[in-house]
Amino acid sequence: MEKKEGKISTSIHMFFMNFDIGVIWLNQKKQVVDIRIAKKWHPYYASKEPAQFTLEIHPSRLKDFHFRDQIELSDED
Repeated sequence: MEKKEGKISTSIHMFFMNFDIGVIWLNQKKQVVDIRIAKKWHPYYASKEPAQFTLEIHPSRLKDFHFRDQIELSDED
């Protein structure tokens, strides 16, 4: 989580990764603003829209999320 929305602060790189990941970016309202498969060894990924949260998940789960979906995050262990 970042303090405020942005594209650069929530960007990721995939250097030294041995596998692809699913990435979901959320804005401050926890709405999905971008969804991508991040390929191993790709230099850089950034959201198309400003985001505050970056979720990294298994790529097979990306189909469960859609643009502007509302996501609930909790602090539970």
